[in-house]
Amino acid sequence: MKHYLLTFVAALLAASFSPAEEAIKLPAKEKFHLFLLVGQSNMAGRGVVDVQDKTPDPRVLMLNKAGEWVSAADPLHFDKPAAGTGLGKTFALRIADANPGIIIGLIPCAVGGSPIDSWKPGEFYAPTKSHPWDDTSKRSKIALKSGVLKGILWHQGESDSKEPLASAYEEKLHDLVKRFRKELEAPEVPFIVGQMGQFAEVPWDAAHKKVDQAHQDIVKKIPFTAYVSADGLKHKGDKVHFDAASYRELGKRYATAYLKLMESKKP
Repeated sequence: MKHYLLTFVAALLAASFSPAEEAIKLPAKEKFHLFLLVGQSNMAGRGVVDVQDKTPDPRVLMLNKAGEWVSAADPLHFDKPAAGTGLGKTFALRIADANPGIIIGLIPCAVGGSPIDSWKPGEFYAPTKSHPWDDTSKRSKIALKSGVLKGILWHQGESDSKEPLASAYEEKLHDLVKRFRKELEAPEVPFIVGQMGQFAEVPWDAAHKKVDQAHQDIVKKIPFTAYVSADGLKHKGDKVHFDAASYRELGKRYATAYLKLMESKKP
């Protein structure tokens, strides 16, 4: 009896130290399409995580906080403890559906609350004790060793929707796009901008409208860009962040905008 007990305990110990899953095997570089997720909290995601958000799909990977490729599952981001379901995973699944044989790699780099001024080289953002631009640059370069950058997804603007920041926003946004493309050596990489939440309980003031106009006008002023509407989406109760269902819908809209932009680029 003692022998069997010892054997059972040994088996349990062995199982507890076995790797939980096999290491991720990456595809050939040209078949690994990467997308950068940047902006503030509505890009990071603050929705309640459901089973579907945690269910892995072999076609979608994410670069985790340690700079390792793992199966994508919400929360993708780690900027704040509040990180939850966002738009990234749904976006990636739609892009994977449209590109059989391709693996999608997400590079989560959004920082909740960050104004556009914090997205410059050397800038420190105290609330998260991070350097949004520098950290994104480092993580992107790690990711680009394994795949090819295919798009940049941006959702930001709430922190700049007040004067005098709103009046200066468009110039800063255009500079941001230029810097990203230069930094990542991708002069024509698509840049997709999402609209801030429009909720009936909190009508936009003039500053919010000005930032939104800058988002809308980017399509007319910078090549290979797209704007994604947030019409009809709901907040999670805080009148700022989308709810989980709305994040998933927003992810689909980003994917539709991206695919249309890529179709228009074909000769």
